[in-house]
Amino acid sequence: QVDPTYTGRVGASEAALFLKKSGLSDIVLGKIWDLADPEGKGYLDKQGFYVALRLVACAQNGHEVNLSSLNLSVPPPKFHDTSSPLLITPPSTETHWAVRVEEKAKFDGIFESLLPVNGLLSGDKVKPVLMNSKLPLDILGRVWDLSDIDKDGHLDKDEFAVAMHLVYRALEKEPVPSLLPPSLIPPSKRKKTPVFPGSVPVLPASPPPKDSLRSTPSHG
Repeated sequence: QVDPTYTGRVGASEAALFLKKSGLSDIVLGKIWDLADPEGKGYLDKQGFYVALRLVACAQNGHEVNLSSLNLSVPPPKFHDTSSPLLITPPSTETHWAVRVEEKAKFDGIFESLLPVNGLLSGDKVKPVLMNSKLPLDILGRVWDLSDIDKDGHLDKDEFAVAMHLVYRALEKEPVPSLLPPSLIPPSKRKKTPVFPGSVPVLPASPPPKDSLRSTPSHG
């Protein structure tokens, strides 16, 4: 992070900005800098940067900032940083959902008007609503496949909201994704696996959809 261009050195100002996130006082940080850059080069190479990190850890754990502290075993230093890879917790995945509250209310209304059975709408009931959008059939087929997350041939209220969300996006000329982005998966449908930054939640392999949208014979 502090050496994005891989120069092998961190300048004084970049290092200072980063080290300040340790929450230590400037006096302590000044002392750390002097120990990490003993020749006063005005920058830290990797070794110097590691010395600085190590000393920050010592100071944060109540040890003296001096070179003999470098051999102490201390927990890693803590930096309060919004962009630190280990501190990025995905925006509370439990609650964050790309379907907005006011959208959801509208979609719930449509859902109820279609008379769900046991909280589920069959493909036959959803089909007319999707067809109403006048979107091409292949797009609607994809919307159905993406929104029937548990692949039971029915949409529950959350899945229906996903379908409607995708339809409205498509009407605004946004391409329908080929995989449902994690932010669109309803919180109720999310795997309770920990999300590590950079990992892509793997959707369960689904049997090929039985073309649920086009399964009803058209009455010529």
